[in-house]
Amino acid sequence: METIIGFGIWIIVSLLFVIFGIFIMRSKKAKPFGFWANASAPEVKDVEGYNKALGKLWIVFGVAFGIIGLPLLAGQNSAIIILSVLGAMFLAVGTMIYYTLAIEAKYKK
Repeated sequence: METIIGFGIWIIVSLLFVIFGIFIMRSKKAKPFGFWANASAPEVKDVEGYNKALGKLWIVFGVAFGIIGLPLLAGQNSAIIILSVLGAMFLAVGTMIYYTLAIEAKYKK
């Protein structure tokens, strides 16, 4: 039962990332969304393209985050859970690197 609850919470968090990504992609706002916490978004050349790229990034992150959580179904005392923990860490770092080198570099003024 605990494994289902833990995995359920993990999936809810991953779905929130996907929903946030869809919201960013479909936004008609003339202002770019920020990526970093407590930092303003950079000035960009193409706001719509930037928001779509950022939205896709969040969607991919959410889906990958959900998949990485599958080892949680193995049970609370399973050593395989380390794959979820390390996977989430490397996924987050990889997402930050991709944002900086690909999205921000392409769209920043």
